[in-house]
Amino acid sequence: MDSITQAALGASLAGAVAGKTLGRSALLIGAALGTLPDLDVVIDYGTAVANFTQHRGFSHSLLVLFPLSFVIALALHRWRPVLSYKRWLAVTALILLTHPLLDAFTTYGTQLFWPFGPPVAITSIFIIDPLYTLPLLAGMLVFLLRGPHTRSVTAGLALSTLYLGWSLTAQQVISDRVDPALAREGLQDAPRMVQPMPFNTILWRVTVMGDDRRVEIVTGFLDGDGPITVESFSRDPELAEVAASLEEGRRLEWFTDGFLQYERSNGRLTATDIRLGIPGAHPFTFILASDNGSGLTPEPSSRLDRPAIAGELLGVLWNRMTGSAEVLCLASLTLPPPGEGCT
Repeated sequence: MDSITQAALGASLAGAVAGKTLGRSALLIGAALGTLPDLDVVIDYGTAVANFTQHRGFSHSLLVLFPLSFVIALALHRWRPVLSYKRWLAVTALILLTHPLLDAFTTYGTQLFWPFGPPVAITSIFIIDPLYTLPLLAGMLVFLLRGPHTRSVTAGLALSTLYLGWSLTAQQVISDRVDPALAREGLQDAPRMVQPMPFNTILWRVTVMGDDRRVEIVTGFLDGDGPITVESFSRDPELAEVAASLEEGRRLEWFTDGFLQYERSNGRLTATDIRLGIPGAHPFTFILASDNGSGLTPEPSSRLDRPAIAGELLGVLWNRMTGSAEVLCLASLTLPPPGEGCT
């Protein structure tokens, strides 16, 4: 999740566990602990792919954060012995461990068990979702205005947790809804990813990877009874094989679970993480190799600039989410006239 949300979660947990003893300073301490795992972004691992895939690595591992919480709790106890070591440990461990657990609900991927196993990405909540964050902020505001009012931060935590549970339920409902459409496409057993569109859990995007194509579906809870629109995007299996022969290509495949789009243009082989953003606005595209005239030559990966996002995109998403528009064409990020589909 975004830094504001992680800081709010940490502050709320500290306020709930130690607010009566520490007062308003509990929120500040909790917010600092809540942002600690994300400080790994300052580390440069040498290439764009390495930086991308190492983020949320060791600093988000439960196997690292759990023992680290004992050390930090000891330091905090020596600094502020007004709270017992056990209470400091409870505060520190709760905040440090819930940070990566919450991140694991997003699409990016979190290496919960680094250095073992692949990243965990449940994909049930967008990286920024106001309906998750606002209850936490409201509870903190009441705490700040009324003093050590732990009920307010506890209520905020309860509401945000319920919303997270709703996201899982909604994800399953959407997955079941698209099953018949995918069966007609012969892709009912293909790898799929079901995730919410930006900033909400009402409108969802389903991405399914076939051998030579992928399909995209946008559907939501405020849709009418119309048919589900399925868009197809071509894939090049040969480019995937070329990328698989490259060390950084294999690293990307591992990190994204294969949800990549490869292209060869302007003498370069690029790989785009199609999980993040939406088609036409994917933020992570990497150059893996270049053509020197005698074939592709691997090179240290670099990242292309993020595509510009048109200002009207938020309005398009809003109209589709509320059901004002029945279809959103991802290939063009436009809303076709009523009764028409995507070309």
